[in-house]
Amino acid sequence: MKYQPLGNSGISASVVGLGAWVMGGGTVWGQDPDDRESIRAIHAALDLGINLIDTAPAYGFGRSETVVGQALQGRRDRAVLATKCGLWWDDTRGSFFTEFDGRPIYRSLRPDTIAIEIENSLRRLATDHIDLYQTHWPAVPPDATPIADTMAALVKLREQGKIRAIGVCNVSPAELEESLRHGGIVSDQFRYSMLYRAPERDVLPLCAQKGLATLTYMSLEQGLLTGKVGMDRVFSPGEFRTNAAWNPWFLPANRRRVLDLLAGWKDLTDKYACTLAQLVIAWTAAQPGVTHVLAGGRNSAQVTENARAGELTLEPADLARIRRDVVALGEPAA
Repeated sequence: MKYQPLGNSGISASVVGLGAWVMGGGTVWGQDPDDRESIRAIHAALDLGINLIDTAPAYGFGRSETVVGQALQGRRDRAVLATKCGLWWDDTRGSFFTEFDGRPIYRSLRPDTIAIEIENSLRRLATDHIDLYQTHWPAVPPDATPIADTMAALVKLREQGKIRAIGVCNVSPAELEESLRHGGIVSDQFRYSMLYRAPERDVLPLCAQKGLATLTYMSLEQGLLTGKVGMDRVFSPGEFRTNAAWNPWFLPANRRRVLDLLAGWKDLTDKYACTLAQLVIAWTAAQPGVTHVLAGGRNSAQVTENARAGELTLEPADLARIRRDVVALGEPAA
């Protein structure tokens, strides 16, 4: 496994991280996860050198954090534990964000809700500190807490020893710049994959310029880029994969194009003795500005497969070929 620093935090984290979103369950994921298997997957990750584990309170309304906390009992010192604040459901403080499983969620980066969230996360994770504490989404009107106020609250938590480092997620370049001015952040987490390369225009170069770690999510496009989601796959009502606005690549015509693209890399998977998932993760990790790739896993087999990508180095000519292929693929049809 390769490791990279989390910015200037002094923390070294595995290039491939374990994203624990799916471990929170919910109708958006279709089949509900087995908590015991989730714990086995986390143990497998640690044994394979993955020390970066990323979760959030909103993943299953605390379920993901609780499962991660259970898995890390007796193993906490082996993990770089990352979680988040800013998605709130206890009351109507904040600005309405969305509804999950019939419950409204609000964006709230108010100091008063953050003070509650950190204690809830520490309890669920069964730990006395969080290594990387991230704002999940930026605050928006009508309850748009100034970034300076949010960062002051997070800096206070760092001074109290409850968190070691501060990160942000899903921010614009301007919000990233302002967060840097007020909080000494070390990382930025955002969606990025070979099929969603918009961050290459601004966020990735800016993070590289500022010396920030980058944590990319959906880099396997919810399993589509593993090649295992065939044309015969039927999704449950309410799953993310049925929402064309969220991910149009799952529409049948677009999915066929992606599967054909992946089939064209058979010589590469043979050359590197790897799976498509490993090839895609390794390509993503090799892109300028990318330091860490978060990959989800429902079970230990998926985690084991993803972990090997952290050892894989692709030759420059192959990196360039893959980029040419994905650029030629173009945009998804509506």
